[in-house]
Amino acid sequence: MHLFLRLILLFLFVPSMSAQVQEELPPPENIKSVIFKGEKEDQFPVVQIGEPIFLEFDDLLANEQDYYYKIVHCDYDWTPSRLLKSQYLNGIDNQRILDYENSYTTLQPYSNYKLTIPNNNVRLKVSGNYILEIYNSSYELQFSRKFVVFKDLVKVGGIVKRSRDFSFLNEKQVVQFNVNATNFRLVNPKKEVKVAILQNYHWPTALYNITPQFTLGNKLVYKYDQETSFFGGNEYLNFDTKDLRAPSSVISHIELEELYNHYLFSDRARTNRPYTYYPDINGDFVIRTLQGDNVSREAEYTNIHFSLPYSEELGIDEVYIFGKHNNYALTEENKMTYNDRNGMMEVSLKLKQGFYNYKYVIQRADGQIDLNTISGNFHFTENSYLILVYYRNFGELYDSIIGVGSTNSQNISN
Repeated sequence: MHLFLRLILLFLFVPSMSAQVQEELPPPENIKSVIFKGEKEDQFPVVQIGEPIFLEFDDLLANEQDYYYKIVHCDYDWTPSRLLKSQYLNGIDNQRILDYENSYTTLQPYSNYKLTIPNNNVRLKVSGNYILEIYNSSYELQFSRKFVVFKDLVKVGGIVKRSRDFSFLNEKQVVQFNVNATNFRLVNPKKEVKVAILQNYHWPTALYNITPQFTLGNKLVYKYDQETSFFGGNEYLNFDTKDLRAPSSVISHIELEELYNHYLFSDRARTNRPYTYYPDINGDFVIRTLQGDNVSREAEYTNIHFSLPYSEELGIDEVYIFGKHNNYALTEENKMTYNDRNGMMEVSLKLKQGFYNYKYVIQRADGQIDLNTISGNFHFTENSYLILVYYRNFGELYDSIIGVGSTNSQNISN
């Protein structure tokens, strides 16, 4: 009888575990410079079935440890789908990453790892949300990344407009779009179709569960104002360390100790300052160096020193350096500390040579993340928007992605 009860409890427990929402896990401090992209998108892969995706990262332990990868298929809400591995993969995952090399003549030694999917061991069979997980030889999860695979079955067109809400007229941007299912039969689109909208490929900004405002034949129209609005934010700050020994307009001076140390000029809050346009790459980073030909193996790691004057707006809340270089995660490593000698918030990050976007964000005492108090919000800001269209017909086991669209606020209209 006891065995029977245990089996029942196990049966009830397993589905609840499998329904857990999958979040991206930041890597440990020894893993740096995680680059995960497709052929067309740099922030994370957005690919059609069969197109390649590329992963690259460095291990500062430089001991050529073994790393393994695992692929998880997820539904619209990022819970694991009900598909078996054999239903979404051709071949098998949980394979060792075989492409790795050690750094060459660098002050900071590291091992560089590369992975391409599809490869000789595995190919993806269906569209949808995916998580790529990287494990060490002890089968401990090191980090994970989201990506999406789609079929180009419907056309998605969008534009960006200023908000019509006078309270946010100069601060918000509104994404309006339509889904044209000319040759794709939709029986009950309000139940079959779901969309997700991301600003600058940043998953925490995603808007979900937005139904079509109305339909015109086979066209689903989303012409909302408030429901599809985003705060504009501000352009990212940037620095470039491709030349180890050359200060620039943002690098005040350079010191050489065990590693090169690049000290950035102090930044300042931009909330109450006029908007100024200068091109950015929407939070991303690009590894590059003038000191070698093979950037993966020859680029140096340097200590980048950031500083921001303390102000009343910061209160006793925590301030972080924010960008794709750490996958927008808020960790102890990129948290700033107050220097009572000069009144500055400061932090030093070890980053590989290259061009980096960054900004300062606040995590409030209640855990709320404030992305734009320091940078400010402006409707002029150049932002890119990704629109993902999901589909599940009655009786199907998973959410597929049948179309992808993108638009940019550079040509924002009233």
